[in-house]
Amino acid sequence: HDSRCVKEEIFGPVVTVLPFDTEDEVIERANDTHYGLGATIWTNDLRKAHRVAHQIEAGIIWVNTWYLRDLRTPFGGMKQSGIGREGGIH
Repeated sequence: HDSRCVKEEIFGPVVTVLPFDTEDEVIERANDTHYGLGATIWTNDLRKAHRVAHQIEAGIIWVNTWYLRDLRTPFGGMKQSGIGREGGIH
C-alpha cells in the first residue's frame, strides 16, 4: 500500500484496486495521502457509498461513475491538491 500509484496524485488512465476487509480500512487508506483531488466509489449499495463518501477527504467523489461533472457545482481539491474551488456557488 506504499506504492507511488497509491500514495501520489497520478493522472492518466490508471486505476488502483486493493483488497480490503472493512469499511474503516477503506476510509483510512483513501485518506492516507497528502493529496485529495478526487475519488470514485463503486458499489451496489448507495447508502454505503454516501456514508463512505462523507468520510473521504477529497474535493469530488463520484459514485459508480467517473469524471461526470455538472459545471454549476464547485470543483477543487483538498490537502495538497489544487488551488481552491472553482465553479458554482460555494
